[in-house]
Amino acid sequence: MVANEPTEGSLNMSRFSILAAAAAILALACERSVPVQPASSDVSLNRQDVSARQIVRQAENGIGAPVSSYGAEVPLAYYELSFAFTKRTAGFTPPVQSRAYAYMGLTLYEALVSGMPRHRSIASQLNGIGELPAPTGAPYHWPLVANAALAEVMRGLWGGTTNRAAENIADIDALEAAFAADHAGVPQGLAKQSKKFGREVGAAVFATSMDDGGHEGYRTNFPPYTPPQGPGLWVPTAPGQAALQPYWGTTVQTFALSSGAECDQGGPPAYSENPSSEFYQEAHEVYESVNDLTPDRLTIARFWADGPGTISGPGHSLAIANQILVQEGANLEVAAETYARVGIANADAVTAVWWAKYHYNLIRPVTYINKVIDASWTTVLPTPPFPEYTSAHSGQSAAAATSLEYLFGNHVAFVDHAHDGDGFAPRPFDRIYAAAEEAGVSRIYGGIHFRSANLEGQAQGRCVAAKVHGLNWRR
Repeated sequence: MVANEPTEGSLNMSRFSILAAAAAILALACERSVPVQPASSDVSLNRQDVSARQIVRQAENGIGAPVSSYGAEVPLAYYELSFAFTKRTAGFTPPVQSRAYAYMGLTLYEALVSGMPRHRSIASQLNGIGELPAPTGAPYHWPLVANAALAEVMRGLWGGTTNRAAENIADIDALEAAFAADHAGVPQGLAKQSKKFGREVGAAVFATSMDDGGHEGYRTNFPPYTPPQGPGLWVPTAPGQAALQPYWGTTVQTFALSSGAECDQGGPPAYSENPSSEFYQEAHEVYESVNDLTPDRLTIARFWADGPGTISGPGHSLAIANQILVQEGANLEVAAETYARVGIANADAVTAVWWAKYHYNLIRPVTYINKVIDASWTTVLPTPPFPEYTSAHSGQSAAAATSLEYLFGNHVAFVDHAHDGDGFAPRPFDRIYAAAEEAGVSRIYGGIHFRSANLEGQAQGRCVAAKVHGLNWRR
């Protein structure tokens, strides 16, 4: 989890290397994607649906093909590009980054949904999303729609007043131009109206994001804040440390939740310094876990650290989504729903966790252990600058993994290559949610969370994913 602002020295990535990374996953997707739906009936095309039959007839007549007939190369490349942006763009802490992914996923889905005959728009079911452009009824070339839509919304989210706006926008422009050139054979009129519609949706989604309370949050990560005082309450764990986004959970609008408090799991164990108490026992577990850390557990702690200069926690979850989409040969329709579900669930889970953090304001393990157990004890990972309960890693990872399992099932094994370029060996998992479980327990191994923060954070994430799953996605 990102604890502080990224440093320039760690983020000296050239435009060439960023676009090369996007090109690499694009090439992989092209090799592995197939123009059919996965076997699951949850994402298959129902040809008995009237609108489905109409689109199929259009495709047969050469007028236009449904979204499901195209591969997922376009969004895969844009999300890969966003991971590079996170590494170099200051201020994209977990709340800020997760919000960006929610709007990216929403943009892609809403831009394509009129070409997905079994799906319906979800914009009106979400909080604060204004009216979005409607399709004209003319045929569209859906990869060009997706290309224009993602490019447009990302210019707003990753450009704006960020410290790397010019470079980010230049890279977005280059990727958009590359895909446009790749589809140069599309008739000029069809290409023009497809690009126009995509840009309109991307611009409209960004416009509606500007009054949600989190606009340009990368500039306001550390507002003035005086933490409450008392036994068991959070205090900064390093000299000069300020609280990160202390008002996010109460002032930033959620998407599918009624508020950040909706998935509250209740408070942590009662604070106590008595060795027989539950609170003490949880602290002692963290203390012993760090003192007796095995090489494998140390690797787990570092693999999931996702700190400054990395893809961050929400980025790691979206990187897993990318890998699952490639592995399962997902088409553009499946990718659009996946990015929308995972992005919205991830953002709402982070907001829910941030609500809990500053509602309960719980002390961090290092503060408690230094006071009560061992004054010389230190953590494996740097302690992030916000209260302990609940764990954001646990919450957002569980929300993303649960959303993926709703779509692809709970028996999908995969190998996580998210940190191949960071010197870590890939990590295999026998199901998607097992990665979320490891992400959660990694924070105990790192010495920065108690067990209850992990378990209740995961419960929050699953609750949020269920709320997102309960939206009316189908006709």
